[in-house]
Amino acid sequence: MAAAASMATTSLTLSLLPSQGLRGSTRSLPVTKTQRGVSTKAGSNLITAKFDLKSPPYPMNALEPHMSQNTFEYHWGKHHRAYVDNLNKQIVGTELEGKSLEEIILVTYNNGDLLPAFNNAAQAWNHEFFWESMKPGGGGKPSGDLLNLIERDFGSFEKFAEEFKSAAATQFGSGWAWLAYKATSGKDKELEIVKSQNAVNPLVWDYLPLLTIDVWENIVNLLLFAESTTRLHINIHGETCVLGSS
Repeated sequence: MAAAASMATTSLTLSLLPSQGLRGSTRSLPVTKTQRGVSTKAGSNLITAKFDLKSPPYPMNALEPHMSQNTFEYHWGKHHRAYVDNLNKQIVGTELEGKSLEEIILVTYNNGDLLPAFNNAAQAWNHEFFWESMKPGGGGKPSGDLLNLIERDFGSFEKFAEEFKSAAATQFGSGWAWLAYKATSGKDKELEIVKSQNAVNPLVWDYLPLLTIDVWENIVNLLLFAESTTRLHINIHGETCVLGSS
């Protein structure tokens, strides 16, 4: 667990992800660092820290036509915001106040016996990472070291894409599909596809997430398509994924 916290709170650089917009170059891994605000309570010298909702890394209409501005605003402005706001309420005045978001996730995962703050902390982290997993003009095959690792560990990029989409499509209910890096000595594979239920993410398993798909049930409330909403969301992600660029 300590190793995961260390990886998650440090901006690591590995030669396995292409830089956004610079295909095939070394990239600092997209480790989420949720912003904190500092405020002073009225009539008191007590200074409290809280997590702030970070704005998406692009305008909310930037993923159209794959994801509408209305969908984005609803997902970010309602769901993501609620996780951050509720987390702040849960940790104020507790031993969790002042800890990083990654530290809160690891502590409250509690070896699978989840503590109350885990869901909001993990979902706040997951959603910030999800926005970083997409970009305008994304999609397509990557190049460089990342492509080499994908081909080594999955056989081909096409097989990786098929397995990644399948992991998301077969995740029952709400959850996540992840491409994650596992630094394990003596093991052939380093890139793995894993899926998780509800708020759980690979940090709690000592994995470093590289890419994610949110299997979001509530999208049905906003998108009026006849096909499976899960598969629709997966296809949207395939057109905007940060792994490739147009």
